[in-house]
Amino acid sequence: MNLHLPSTQSIERRLIFAAAGFLFFLALILSLSPATRERSWIVEYRASHWIGYVLWLGTTFLIHSRVRKNLPDTDPYLLPIISLLSGLGILLIWRLAPSFGMRQAVWFAIGGVALILGAKYFTYITLLRRYKYVLLLGGILLTSLTLIFGTNPLGDGPRLWLGCCGVYLQPSEPLKLLLVIYLSAYFADNLPFRQGFFPLILPTLLLTGLALLILIVQRDLGTASIFIFLYAVILYLATGRKRVILASLLILAMAAMVGYFIVDIIQIRLIAWLNPWSDPSGSGYQTIQSLLAISNGGLPGRGIGVGYPGLVPVAISDFIFSAMAEEMGLIGTVLLYCLLAVVIARGLRTALKAQDTFRRLLSAGLTAYLGAQSILIIGGNLRLLPLTGVTLPFISYGGSSLLTSMIAILLILIVGSQPEDDPAPLQNPTPYLHLAFLFFALLFGLALTNSWWSLWRADDLLVRTDNPRRSISDAYVPRGDLVDRTLQPINVTTGESGSYSRQYMYPDLSPITGYTNTIFGQSGLELSLDPYLRGYQGNPVIQTWWNRLLYGTPPPGSTVRLSIDLPLQKRADDLLRGYKGSAILLNAKTGEILAMASHPTFDPNALSETGAELVNDPDAPLLNRATQGSYPADSVLSLFTRVAGLERSVQPSRQDLIDIFSKLGLYSAPEIYLPVAPASQFGEVENLRISPLQVALAATSLANEGVWTPGQLVSAVQSKNTDWIVLSPSVNAYPIYDPASIKIFTAEATAPKQPYWRIADTEGSSDSSVTWFIGGTPSGWNGTPLIAVIALEAGDIASADFIGQELLMSALAK
Repeated sequence: MNLHLPSTQSIERRLIFAAAGFLFFLALILSLSPATRERSWIVEYRASHWIGYVLWLGTTFLIHSRVRKNLPDTDPYLLPIISLLSGLGILLIWRLAPSFGMRQAVWFAIGGVALILGAKYFTYITLLRRYKYVLLLGGILLTSLTLIFGTNPLGDGPRLWLGCCGVYLQPSEPLKLLLVIYLSAYFADNLPFRQGFFPLILPTLLLTGLALLILIVQRDLGTASIFIFLYAVILYLATGRKRVILASLLILAMAAMVGYFIVDIIQIRLIAWLNPWSDPSGSGYQTIQSLLAISNGGLPGRGIGVGYPGLVPVAISDFIFSAMAEEMGLIGTVLLYCLLAVVIARGLRTALKAQDTFRRLLSAGLTAYLGAQSILIIGGNLRLLPLTGVTLPFISYGGSSLLTSMIAILLILIVGSQPEDDPAPLQNPTPYLHLAFLFFALLFGLALTNSWWSLWRADDLLVRTDNPRRSISDAYVPRGDLVDRTLQPINVTTGESGSYSRQYMYPDLSPITGYTNTIFGQSGLELSLDPYLRGYQGNPVIQTWWNRLLYGTPPPGSTVRLSIDLPLQKRADDLLRGYKGSAILLNAKTGEILAMASHPTFDPNALSETGAELVNDPDAPLLNRATQGSYPADSVLSLFTRVAGLERSVQPSRQDLIDIFSKLGLYSAPEIYLPVAPASQFGEVENLRISPLQVALAATSLANEGVWTPGQLVSAVQSKNTDWIVLSPSVNAYPIYDPASIKIFTAEATAPKQPYWRIADTEGSSDSSVTWFIGGTPSGWNGTPLIAVIALEAGDIASADFIGQELLMSALAK
């Protein structure tokens, strides 16, 4: 039986066709992404990136045909993978900055030419071994020139480049390659060593130390870290001494500690790593925005061209991974980890089968360079490691980095093209296995960390006020409306796709309904009902997932119906105008809040202009006093204890009071779609502080035959093309008082010819007093049982009594 296994050339060709197909699919999605974002076919489509794709395609197939001809027995997996990663980088960079994408495509073509020429004319790599000192010293000299002639292509930042007129070289990139070549050649020439260990490594310490010194002066700390890692890896592979790894870790830790106190940039980066939220708009800004982008991608990603990776600083270079994670999701990044794992595995396999020690160390060292730099920058994007500013090989923007990475692959391919029949003897393969295990473990750790931010922490991160993606997406997806009980608009969305904006039709209600703003975030019902208003809840699950997959956004938001009665709400606001306090009117039987006013108020339509003043206003107009105010209430409490005492004709004991207050809900925060004041400690009686909402809910028992009723502000939600879904309170009503006691109380508290009972009193000292009004319909009332509560932050019983009576009369007149 003959088994015809595919040749290496056939495997490579199939993989390259697969890569070309995959990138064609991504390029097509990128072209159509404006239609996806606008949800309309009448848009201006993206097309310029096809130039980059065609250039990549031609270069890739040319590399495949020429390199395979000159290196027929080389590894069939490396070229397809690095071509796929390079093409992905071109598309991602082009999507963010087309001019830089074009440059990256040109650099890929230049790297392709280098691969082709190298595969044809430079297979005799022992020349590198012979001229190891010249090469490394030349690289060090070139890097040192940046201290005098260095520049930055962006015009600002570290001066690590040489060049002008749009063509720049970062010497520290090829210096990594030259270090690997030098160390591999040196140890191959001196092993097995006959002298002591220290005399063996002394020359390498001197030259590596000189290169590190220049990098430290340049403040290129990322490259310096990679140098230390590469030195430790190659030394460990050459000698098998585990103490080398421990020593390198110790050196890195000591360098970080010393640098923390001496070098300001190290201190800034370590603080941003350990606690970026301590300075979210400063040193921690990049890290936080990177995590927000990764969280925004979730599992499937927003779709290439649909996310907002441009919000992350330097997204085309240092944070290209976060850009990829946002648009391709956890699925895309796991694919990246798998591709990197294959590159590492194939590189180390090539090393184990090499013909001599130099080639073995060279292949392993170059593989370590590619793996270490990838893990270092991805770890920085994920906040698993401190930020270092290195590039992601093959993907990040940077001609020097791309060219260096492709030359590294060329050398690995050349090593792998040598006959495997007679590999160099390797008495102890354990160090190579350890290196492979280390890289695979680190990649697995990156995947777990990626999952943590993309799945488990995403919901918490994406609601942060410093996440601008939510506000930007609101411009393309209509936010649901807030309406009153008769469907009159309160907060609505106007405009068209790309320019949707929030309009607040009744600004006086803003302390309760809140706002959603690109600068100041969200508050009130706009915050607590955000899942409904944004479309994440209230829509069928299939519709939500379909919109998430197709558009990268939720479906249009649901309309939310409140229990508020706008005419009564306007009456309450008119009565409170000029005062500092709150008013609540509710249906005592159903718990529906018909009016909830808090003054002073503000206009959220002008929040972008007045927000800073409102935050610092001593009158606290942003505060919802009805639910967040916390006031002394001895007179209020005496009302409830009086009713309780009537049941037994005795004054209740302390334990009786605790039981009554507990049943009235005075020791628990009301469950309502609004921020509320913290509840008083259970068992507290003398210094009890309560909110107007707690008082109003407790008073429902006085107008509802002794039955306590939970409050309800949000009545129902309705998504597009669906019926209203009624939202019920999470707790049920329950009896507290004997109805006979309620009749006696309401009869005593009701004035002649008035259809309601009422009390009013002032609490606290003269400089911090509060006046309470509580009134409601009497027991046995034939119409809707009502409760009105007024809390004025002043000792003005007459005003509170007038406002309360007028509000009750307006409600009874309806």
